Amino acid sequence: MITLALSKGRIYAETMPLLETAGIFPMEDPEISRKLIIETNHPNLRIVLVRASDVPTYVQYGAADLGVAGKDSLYEHGGTGLYVPLDLKIAKCRMCVACPRDFDYAAKVKRGARLRIATKYMKYSRDYFGRIGVHVDLIKLYGSMELAPISGLSDAIVDLVSTGRTLKANNLVEVETIDHISSRLIVGQASMKLKREELLPLIRTFEQAVTK
Repeated sequence: MITLALSKGRIYAETMPLLETAGIFPMEDPEISRKLIIETNHPNLRIVLVRASDVPTYVQYGAADLGVAGKDSLYEHGGTGLYVPLDLKIAKCRMCVACPRDFDYAAKVKRGARLRIATKYMKYSRDYFGRIGVHVDLIKLYGSMELAPISGLSDAIVDLVSTGRTLKANNLVEVETIDHISSRLIVGQASMKLKREELLPLIRTFEQAVTK
């Protein structure tokens, strides 16, 4: 049995058409079902639903054989124990720095001010600001990042941005683009050794679907 780790929401929705090109369909709708493991019409493939940031960990430790994870989750995880054979080019967005419209971010950076940055992407933020030589205090949050600068908790945020509508609604603007994000197919190194013959056809299915 091959186990594919996915997260609910956009990644799940955009992964399904790729599987459907090979005639693979889930037997239940995860938005309706309370099950966390969903069988498919493929006798040797099942889907496990986990938090997006947990997908690389499930694959690394063999609880899932392969998964679909955003570049952001992979970067934060570090990639240990994983192969990343394919960029699926789905769930595209940007990792950005954003701040209130009336906050002069460029001037603060130019003067060498120390900034308070709220984010759940600690590694991305630490590495980025380290590269550009900006001194920051990172504040780890799990909820709505937009609230942090509005409430005075932080000067700016580092977060994923797709349309930018949520930023605009909260009077925030993008001031830096850190990276362009899309979702990758990931495969556990241990699973690749033990289940290579079963995994390769599925990997090829994804590859063919992406190139269509």
